[in-house]
Amino acid sequence: MSRRQMLRQSWERITLYLPVLIMGLLALGTWWLVRNAPMPLAPTTEKVRSNQPDYAMKAFSVKSFDAKGRLQSEVQGDLARHFPDTDTLEIDRARMRSVALDGRLTLATANRALSNADGSEVQLFGNAIVTREPLPARPGVAAQPRMEFRSEFLHAYTQTERVRSDQPVVLTRGNDRFTADGMDYDHLDQVLQLRGRVKGVLMPGTAR
Repeated sequence: MSRRQMLRQSWERITLYLPVLIMGLLALGTWWLVRNAPMPLAPTTEKVRSNQPDYAMKAFSVKSFDAKGRLQSEVQGDLARHFPDTDTLEIDRARMRSVALDGRLTLATANRALSNADGSEVQLFGNAIVTREPLPARPGVAAQPRMEFRSEFLHAYTQTERVRSDQPVVLTRGNDRFTADGMDYDHLDQVLQLRGRVKGVLMPGTAR
């Protein structure tokens, strides 16, 4: 057999096994890539919010306005602490006021207050007083007397204009006075619910 024939036979054998060699090289390359690829980052756990205050304010005053620049509410206090885990604001010696669309002023004071993030719920603790100032009569709208709520705990919902309490409460409306073990007042629906031992003193109206 000539040298040329031997080379030809060797080449034919190589070409016969060439696909197998290529597949083997591809498999080896894939294994190398997998082995040397960077490890995926471990999923980052969400940072646990601390139950300790992340900031505080002393002798502060915060005002909020609507899109037309009308004053909606103001919150004052001796000391305020923000808790990031619940996104609440705790205020010492809180003093608050809000102005309704009809111009009626509502005032609130307490030894301590706890407000949610948007101020739509405010809990008042210790010597809590919420006062709705009187509203004079206008065409088509009757006058509304002064209202005052007193309790060791009052829960005010500023957006829905509700005040409730599960503790003894004193309600004064004009010259009328009521006491009860609990209360739920809805100003928008003009509904007052008094619970427990309820007592009331109704004063006669002014003669016309």
